[in-house]
Amino acid sequence: MSIPAVQNRSYSALSIALQFVAMGTVWGASFLFMKVALDGVSFGQVAWSRLILGGLTLGLIVLATRPRVGGGPVLPREAKVWLHFTVIAITGCVIPHLLFAWAEQYVSSSLASIYNAVTPITTALMATLAFRVEKLDRGQILGVAVGILGVIVIIAPWQYAELTGSLWGQLACLGAATCYGFTFGYTRKFLSARPIAGATFAFLNIGIGGLIMIALTPVIAWHPVELNWPIVLSLLTLGALGTGLAYIWNINVLRAWGPTNASTVTYVTPVVGVLLGVLILGERFGWLEPIGAGLVLLGILLAQRRIRVGRRMPAESVPA
Repeated sequence: MSIPAVQNRSYSALSIALQFVAMGTVWGASFLFMKVALDGVSFGQVAWSRLILGGLTLGLIVLATRPRVGGGPVLPREAKVWLHFTVIAITGCVIPHLLFAWAEQYVSSSLASIYNAVTPITTALMATLAFRVEKLDRGQILGVAVGILGVIVIIAPWQYAELTGSLWGQLACLGAATCYGFTFGYTRKFLSARPIAGATFAFLNIGIGGLIMIALTPVIAWHPVELNWPIVLSLLTLGALGTGLAYIWNINVLRAWGPTNASTVTYVTPVVGVLLGVLILGERFGWLEPIGAGLVLLGILLAQRRIRVGRRMPAESVPA
């Protein structure tokens, strides 16, 4: 192999690694950006800005690159494909973005980022029970159970004598993670096998979500705003990077490393979210949250088969 070829491969590997780090950092920081933005805009305006700015960013990328798969059209032509994208735009963008933004009025950005990490657990449940596109083995079932136990520890329902705002905020975060799990299962069943370029896929998902937000403007985005530079920069970063470019980075990493390795971003985002919440916003939490987060992480490792329970005996060593 020639030296230039080796250099190009090394540059490509470095580029993918940098995109992975950038993706995990931006997604982890998105909970900080939402918290900052809520000082001057409503939760509906946070989600509204996020999807519209993300859709515009991805639309410009698709317009400039015009990605195609196998010489096909840039945009799909089948009506049912657009219907499927509308479903995942609602369940994977509109609802969870509204839920997370609403929840951060009552819970810390650190805690919201921890709940976001529950997504692989809800994905495993939805893919198995709702869509039947996967079948969990014994270790994965244990992982889901451990992850659910971790969520219960984080919520600590025994601490609440009544339904307070904090409890509702945590349940909203959990609802958002469940929406993400539903979306991944739905995408796996109805859209993954279709020849649609990655950039186009991201644009249709976020772009349709942005159009829905425009239609909902009189309902969720009519409130007066108080803008300053931190709020404006938070909204721009949350939309253009977190809901725009980061989706392109995710697709590049997915294609280069495969779905299992790309999914390790799940471990990065809560770490970034907690660190930024503690260091920048001065957030604090008790001893239950770290324990619950550790259980959730253990559940994810088991559910993704990164830790296996028991080993099968080699065929030649099994007694007759």
